[in-house]
Amino acid sequence: GDGGDTPPLPSPPDKGDNASNCDCHAWDYGIRTGLVRNVVSKWDLVCDNAWKVHIAKFSLLVGLIFGYLITGCIADWVGRRPVLLFSIIFILIFGLTVALSVNVTMFSTLRFFEGFCLAGIILTLYALRIELCPPGKRFMITMVASFVAMAGQFLMPGLAALCRDWQVLQALIICPFLLMLLYWSVFPESLRWLMATQQFEAAKKLILHFTQKNCMNPESDIKGVMPELEKELSRRPKKVCIVKVVGTRNLWKNIVVLCVNSLTGYGIHHCFARSMMGHEVKVPLLENFYADYYTVASIALASCLAMCLVVRLLGRRGGLLLFMILTALASLLQLGLLNLIGKYSQHPDSGMSDSVKDKFSITFSIVGMFASHAVGSLSVFFCAEITPTVIRCGGLGLVLASAGFGMLTAPIIDLHNQKGYFLHHIIFACCTLICIICILLLPESRNQNLPENISNGEHYTRQPLLPHKKGEQPLLLTNAELKDYSGLHDAATAGDGLPENATANGMKSM
Repeated sequence: GDGGDTPPLPSPPDKGDNASNCDCHAWDYGIRTGLVRNVVSKWDLVCDNAWKVHIAKFSLLVGLIFGYLITGCIADWVGRRPVLLFSIIFILIFGLTVALSVNVTMFSTLRFFEGFCLAGIILTLYALRIELCPPGKRFMITMVASFVAMAGQFLMPGLAALCRDWQVLQALIICPFLLMLLYWSVFPESLRWLMATQQFEAAKKLILHFTQKNCMNPESDIKGVMPELEKELSRRPKKVCIVKVVGTRNLWKNIVVLCVNSLTGYGIHHCFARSMMGHEVKVPLLENFYADYYTVASIALASCLAMCLVVRLLGRRGGLLLFMILTALASLLQLGLLNLIGKYSQHPDSGMSDSVKDKFSITFSIVGMFASHAVGSLSVFFCAEITPTVIRCGGLGLVLASAGFGMLTAPIIDLHNQKGYFLHHIIFACCTLICIICILLLPESRNQNLPENISNGEHYTRQPLLPHKKGEQPLLLTNAELKDYSGLHDAATAGDGLPENATANGMKSM
């Protein structure tokens, strides 16, 4: 797990509460549910050592961030398949070694490398799913993968209760990665990436392999793909690094906007979670760990179900804008309205009590967690669609790393004993307002072909949120509407295939 949807840990007991028991030789934790033997009880990570728990969470997230950035660049250079294989092998090594840790320092260090390898698996599988699916099925398959991941999240407390020991649970979680070694023989390299990087020899072999597996005759090539490939075999492979995006005009702006959206969505999610289950809200239902855990998981599940409907109706950009507006409203109302209610509740004649404030806080927190989860998920998916194939893993790595930075604020705030939490919430609330404006600058990628190279990525231009009326000529035609794109060749210039008197707004009079 990446730690993004788990409730915050309760604060350790205050040093003053244990001053009279300082002559004890061992801690009695009295754990009756879940992991009876866990990391905290094994190394007594309480009181003066409680900060080491947050360091352990911190190390996993830092490993994820570095993993997204580095494996994303490598996957664009050597391919998705080798990165996936090596990530699986090394997560087996580091994951099983974590269970054999002898101290908390070794545990935290190995968790960093475990997160690094986990990032490679998450990123390459995400890219392969996007590149394998046709335009109409990309979002559906991504949501299916999200629901499978949530099924594992719902099963986790049950596994913890069965294992009772954190070392057994760690081994049980890592062992299924052995089955993923079969991916090397089941899943080939991304044909789309081979074609986009002009590796036509490897692409030809892969196409012939597909025809043999499907018992097809290679000579029945209706569209003439194989003759076209034969003509292009002499061309040298052309691989691109994500740093090339700096020289673009529109593509880098789109990626930066999605990075900020991802950072804001995952960062403010912790603010809402703490408001609902923190110390200032005392609700009997939320004092139990299992209630906390399944409340957060259920909100995430409801968010994904809502995304399926909203994206179908409003598209990628419209759905992202709607969920960001909901996040901003929940955040601003929680910061402003609750303070106003708190002031009125101090007056005896107001008729308001602290319970009213707590109920409003829980309501806004649930809405905020619901919307912010959708913002983070849609930002990652949006980036996978508008980033060209030649740098798709690098672009995904940037957005996922931004999400990791957002989640990283949770252990940092906890490490400082919740100091600066209010300022942290205000900063992310301001970011939501900026994101609402920036989302309007993004293109719409629904039912669009994936861009293959940087030139195609530049052709994704901003379109109006509402479609133009029937019979009304749009002011500017996009390149996708002016010409068809062939994945075998580099993108032609914008004017290819158009009459000499053609302009962006129509036909020029002679």
